[in-house]
Amino acid sequence: MTTASATSKPATQFIGRVDLQKLDRSLRRPRTLLSFCLSLLCAMLALLAALPLASVLLMLVWRGGARLSLALFTELPPAAGMPGGGVGNAIVGSLLVIFVAAVISIPVGVLAGVYLAEIDPDGRGAAVVRFCAKLLAGLPSILAGVFAYTTVVLLTGRFSPLAGGVALALLMLPIIMLTTEEAVRAVGAEMSEAAIGMGATQAQVVLQILLPTARPGIVTGVLLALARGAGETAPLLFNFSKSPFQNQKDFAWAASLILVFIVLVLTLGGQALSRRAAKLAGASP
Repeated sequence: MTTASATSKPATQFIGRVDLQKLDRSLRRPRTLLSFCLSLLCAMLALLAALPLASVLLMLVWRGGARLSLALFTELPPAAGMPGGGVGNAIVGSLLVIFVAAVISIPVGVLAGVYLAEIDPDGRGAAVVRFCAKLLAGLPSILAGVFAYTTVVLLTGRFSPLAGGVALALLMLPIIMLTTEEAVRAVGAEMSEAAIGMGATQAQVVLQILLPTARPGIVTGVLLALARGAGETAPLLFNFSKSPFQNQKDFAWAASLILVFIVLVLTLGGQALSRRAAKLAGASP
């Protein structure tokens, strides 16, 4: 009781010394007024920066939404100057290229992320791989296209979904790799040490403990990488937008709206899984 009273007495004295009126937020105080003005300025600048994006999205919904129909998803593009048609072949081709990129980048990226986080996290090889991944994360898409052209198109003699998949895989790989590394690191060393102490091998620890526990974070990285890959098909719409025929311009707006919707769904899905993973990490002891 003596210790408790001795501990609570200084706290009571400290509270009694605080002037609560000085803590009151009033615009008459210079520091409070300055903080309010700066916060208001930041909010106005943020709204100003979002205004061009909002205007583009509204125009995209207005002009692209007017062209949406079932024929847009099922029919082929018409000849120049002809009405009707659709972009069904472009949608199928985009999905095929993204599928090829996913088949290439997801296994390599996940395995590389596990290597960086668990197998050799502090080794010289891991440092080189991590540095290369960060360089690839900022690689311009045109350089990825040049790489795919020189390694696939020139060797096979023709353009193919494989060439596009290789280019997109090069852009998706660092995102999957780095997010997998962070997700595996977030699991904690205690679970791995406990499993090894019970006689589990390193392969069993990775396959049965680390990957299942880090699955939400890994899936988040995969969805964000798919969104990046899908978004890189947007420059192809430039051909339609510069066409002298109004029907093909309408196709460009409608295809842009579909592409934005796909990227939005993938991004929101990745964000939702990221929040779920954060809640699970916070709830775990």
